[in-house]
Amino acid sequence: MIVGAGFAGYQTARHLSRTLRGRAEIVLLNPTDYFLYLPLLPQVTAGVLEARRVTVSLPGTLRQVRLVLGQAERVDLAARTVHYSDPEGGEGELTYDRLVLAVGSVSKLLPIPGVAEHATGFRGLPEALYLRDHITRQIELAGYCGDPAECAARSTFVVVGAGYTGTELAAHGKMFTDALVRKQPGWPRGVKPRWLLLDVADRVLPGLSERLAKTADEVLRERGVDVRVKTSVKESTQDGVLLDTGEFIDTRTLIWCVGVRPDPLVSQLDLPTEKGRLVVTPQLGVPGHPEVFACGDAAAVPDLTRPGEFTAMTAQHASRQGKVAARNVAASLGLGTPVAYRHNDLGFAVDLGGVKAAANPMGVPLSGPVAGAVTRGYHLAAMPGNRVRVAADWLLDAALPRQAVQLGLLRSWQVPLDTASPELVHTPSAPGTSGTSSAHDSSGTSGKASGDTSGNTSGNTFGKE
Repeated sequence: MIVGAGFAGYQTARHLSRTLRGRAEIVLLNPTDYFLYLPLLPQVTAGVLEARRVTVSLPGTLRQVRLVLGQAERVDLAARTVHYSDPEGGEGELTYDRLVLAVGSVSKLLPIPGVAEHATGFRGLPEALYLRDHITRQIELAGYCGDPAECAARSTFVVVGAGYTGTELAAHGKMFTDALVRKQPGWPRGVKPRWLLLDVADRVLPGLSERLAKTADEVLRERGVDVRVKTSVKESTQDGVLLDTGEFIDTRTLIWCVGVRPDPLVSQLDLPTEKGRLVVTPQLGVPGHPEVFACGDAAAVPDLTRPGEFTAMTAQHASRQGKVAARNVAASLGLGTPVAYRHNDLGFAVDLGGVKAAANPMGVPLSGPVAGAVTRGYHLAAMPGNRVRVAADWLLDAALPRQAVQLGLLRSWQVPLDTASPELVHTPSAPGTSGTSSAHDSSGTSGKASGDTSGNTSGNTFGKE
C-alpha cells in the first residue's frame, strides 16, 4: 500500500507495478485521481498552460495499481491498517503487508500576524486556479476604479520567498499582468503592475549557485520585478503588508513562498522524526518496522553524498527516492536486492518565462533562449504524460495572446493556507477542512491575498541516482 501520489508515491507505484508484474496487489491511497507535475504550476497561474496539462491520470498510467480516493487520517502500525476519509465524507480502512508513506508536504506556517488569514499556499491546482482568477480580477478592477491609490494597490503583487516557485511565479506573473494591462483600453497612463519578490536571504535562489542566482536576479530586475533581499513580512492585513523594514505595501495580493513542512500525518505516527520528517535508513526503511518505508518530503533520508546531512525536500529527490523505495519493497518480497538511496546532482534549471531561464546542466552555466530550451526540454522529459499537450500549449502561447478571463469558480476561503490537503477545494463540511477564512472575493473588494509556498519542492534539477 502506498499513501500519497506525489513525486515519490507516483514513482513508487509506477516502478513497483513494473517490477512485481501482478505478483502482489498494489493499492494507492490519494485524495485525487491525478499526479500533479508541480514545477509547471506557475505557468498555470500565468495562463501559459491549462490546468489539466500539468496533471497525469493515475488510473490511466498505473494500470496495475488499484486507486482508492481518500485522505489518510490515521495509521495503526500495530494492526497494519490505514484509516481514511473519502471525498464524500465517508470513512474507510485499508490493511497492508507493506506500507510506503509518501504523503509529501504542506505549506510552512510562520507566526506572523495575518498571514494565515490573508495568504494562500501554492501546493495544488485549486490555489493555482484561484490565483489566476484573482490576479486577472485585480487588474480588471484596477483599470476602471478611478482612484489612483486603489489602482496601485490592486496592481501590486507581493511574493514572499525567492526559492524556485517564488522566483518563477514572480517572473511569469510580471509577464502575465503586463499582458493583461495591454488589453485594458482605459488603463491609467503611467501606471504599471508592480511585483515585489522578498526573501530573508541575501540573494534570490539561495540554495543554488551564485552564478545561477545572479542570472535570475538580472532577468527579474530587467523585467521590472522589485527584488528585495534580507527583507520579510512583519504583518499582513486585508489592505496590504507591513515589511520588517517598517514600510507598508498597499496590496490585495500576498503570495507566500517561505517553505514547506511535512504532512501532519507524520506527527501522528509516534515515531522518531527529524525536523518533522520521519527518520528512515538509507534504504528508506523505518527503523523497528521492517514492513514500513517512507520517502519524499515526509522522510528524513540520509544524504550519503553529504555525511551527517539529510536530502532536501525537492521534487527531484522525491521522484528518485520513489524508484528506490519500489526496488526495496520488491526486495522485501524476495525480488531483487535492496539498495541505499544516493543521488548526485547534474545541474539545476529555473524557468523565468518567455524564452528566459537559468540552468547549469552538467555544471555548464546557461542563460537566455538556450537555457529556456534546455529547461523546457527537461520538463518534457521528466513529465510522465501530457508531453504533446504541454508542448502544444507552449507553441500556442508563443503565437497567440493568452486568454484573459476569470471563471470565478473558487473563492479565497476555499484555498486556506493552513490546510493538510492543499490539493482539495475546501468547503465548510469537507473532510480535513481547516483554517478557512471568512473573506470572499465575489466582488473583488475584499478577500484573502494570494499565497505561495517556497517552491523548494517544485525546483528543477537534472540528476541521476
